[in-house]
Amino acid sequence: MVQSTNTSFLITMPTKKLLIITASNGENLKLAERFINAGKKLNCSCELLDLTDPKNDLPIFNPRHNSTDNTPSNLESINSQMEDHSHWIICAPEYNGSIPPILTNTIAWLSVQGKDFRDLFNERPIAIASFSGGGCMELLLSMRIQLTHLGALVLGRQLASNKSKIAEDNSINAILNQLLKLDYPN
Repeated sequence: MVQSTNTSFLITMPTKKLLIITASNGENLKLAERFINAGKKLNCSCELLDLTDPKNDLPIFNPRHNSTDNTPSNLESINSQMEDHSHWIICAPEYNGSIPPILTNTIAWLSVQGKDFRDLFNERPIAIASFSGGGCMELLLSMRIQLTHLGALVLGRQLASNKSKIAEDNSINAILNQLLKLDYPN
């Protein structure tokens, strides 16, 4: 909890917990780390979820094999980590003009947990960012469509970067500030 230092009144606000999700172990991981550092400067609780970390490996989702008996053992920890954070930033590379398979697969597994496939995403404030070899606009549009379909509140501002257009600190800070102004009701 954050408390106002004004002595005439005391306002207590819940601390916003920021989860930065990366779908690559290269430039998007570096971009995610920049978001974490900027978030910490704003006194935000920040954590990284690296989908490329071997502990987060998930088998390819196949609805024929989806049952409580076949749920990957690490899916619960990924789901819990995501549930425990009010705000997310997803950093992913463009992959063949769309979302990288590791992110799509994770979303597929998460969306079949429980009775409502939108439950984890519904009304959750999410920002999207990319470092890609190309323009990454197809990726950002694809992520926006999918996350919005799942009920997320996707921030209007997004970050598109590449080797010739490196993400600027003021852009990262602006995205963080806008994202953290959004409330998550759950």
